[in-house]
Amino acid sequence: MELEDVQAWIDAYVRAWQANDAGEIGALFGEDARYFTHPFREPWRGRETIVEKWTEHPDAPGSWDGEYRAIAVTGSTGVVRGSTRYFKDDGSIDHEYANVFIIAFDPEGRATEFTEFFMRPSPPPRS
Repeated sequence: MELEDVQAWIDAYVRAWQANDAGEIGALFGEDARYFTHPFREPWRGRETIVEKWTEHPDAPGSWDGEYRAIAVTGSTGVVRGSTRYFKDDGSIDHEYANVFIIAFDPEGRATEFTEFFMRPSPPPRS
């Protein structure tokens, strides 16, 4: 796995998110993949479940955008950093997140584990 491969995968992930197409989503993940929507939640397990959960509540076209760049790869694990913005009906930003994704890949370049880490801007200071 090379940095360019991780970038190609995250670009395909964004296209699948935009299209909310079950075939495109499924092509990203191995059969027994695990998708952690939050690092402390139980993952979605298996390609079929990932596709089902992902397509249940799609983000409307134009309601979000994001920028994501592969920043590291070691062996079969890639790291992506980016940001996601969700918009109000008037086009102003409703909320935004800084993102880090950690992705483990199989030899065919499909994700076997995907973990999302996200943070909203301006967290409260630690006491």
